[in-house]
Amino acid sequence: MQLGVIGLGRMGRIVVDRLLAADHDVVAFDIDDDAVAAAAEAGAEPADSLPDLAETLEAGDGEGKHIWLMVPAGDAVDAALEELDPHLEPTDVVVDGGNSYFEDSVRRAESCSARYLDCGTSGGPAGAELGFSLMIGGPEDAYEELVPAFDAVATGPDGHERMGPAGSGHYVKMIHNGVEYALMQAYGEGFELLHEGRYDLDLESVASVWNNGAVIRSWLLELCEEAFHEEGSDLGDVADRVEGGSTGTWTVQEGLEQEVPLPLIYTALGERFGSRAEDGRFSRRLANRLRYGFGRHEVPRR
Repeated sequence: MQLGVIGLGRMGRIVVDRLLAADHDVVAFDIDDDAVAAAAEAGAEPADSLPDLAETLEAGDGEGKHIWLMVPAGDAVDAALEELDPHLEPTDVVVDGGNSYFEDSVRRAESCSARYLDCGTSGGPAGAELGFSLMIGGPEDAYEELVPAFDAVATGPDGHERMGPAGSGHYVKMIHNGVEYALMQAYGEGFELLHEGRYDLDLESVASVWNNGAVIRSWLLELCEEAFHEEGSDLGDVADRVEGGSTGTWTVQEGLEQEVPLPLIYTALGERFGSRAEDGRFSRRLANRLRYGFGRHEVPRR
């Protein structure tokens, strides 16, 4: 299968590499010429513009062209779609693999000349070797057409699923991120109490033991263990500042609209915002370091 991939940052480059490893053909574009050159060296066909990428792609037998966007949510998605639109046909498929707001995805699906799939992507750069978890919304025929590509980019056939109509993929990913906020907050508070509590504990050892058979074992807990191994039980110079917040904000807003109480997610979001005005909370310092663990986000330090 041939696919065009637009956006060759951390996540987009992983999409390219996993598609190439599964023997798919990739046409790659990014505004960074060095990123395009690196993708070409890995085996992708380079494109020097969005129209060039669209024109380079070939429609298959009974199928249209396939384009995968991995650009930042918001204006960048709309700008890319606007530039691509004159080159799209109703048989084509466009996948938005970024963290777009689900209502924006519904709007884009209605206006896009191609069939539009909103694809929530979880796993982060640290999960590149295993593949991603893909939550996909949009037309079922478009989803089925791209199953071989989803198999390659995800952990395999069990790593992706069509959630429902347009917007549902990014809706599920939005709430996934809200749950992630609450889980990080819970681990942070627990380890803060251990750090400030009655015993002088090696927190890497605590996390290691919990990761072996305990009810609360998880990948996030493995990342806690990694953080304590690399930074020490006191987290070294990791700052009490947790970035991010957009998807958590959207989740809380949706909870208010649907009248579903989300006290844990709301509190975790509030802690993120509070971290930008105050300093000293161990729980927020751990959340800061965990964002590096799963997403390779920059770690603010003191």
